[in-house]
Amino acid sequence: MVTKVTDLEFNNIIENNSKIVIKYFANWCGTCRLFAPKFTKISNKEEYSDVMFLDINAEENPEARKFGGVTNLPYFVVIKDGKVLSSDTTAKEEGVEKMIALLN
Repeated sequence: MVTKVTDLEFNNIIENNSKIVIKYFANWCGTCRLFAPKFTKISNKEEYSDVMFLDINAEENPEARKFGGVTNLPYFVVIKDGKVLSSDTTAKEEGVEKMIALLN
């Protein structure tokens, strides 16, 4: 399951979840829209049941964007125990799953 998050909830979620994957997007980003169902499919995989998946609008949430160091969209960040393990821009499921593997 993917949860949409704003700056208001962001810090609380980071502090209270040990494994997090964030997809930063913008409404105007075609690649972001195309990747959205793939991100949802990844989030529903049984092996990732202990991982929290977040969707954050990079344009509307500057604090969360700054935390992730967003440079392009879509942009993915993997966090474990409040620390960024990996971040990258990609439009491939394999790239995102390779990043998620760092959480184990």
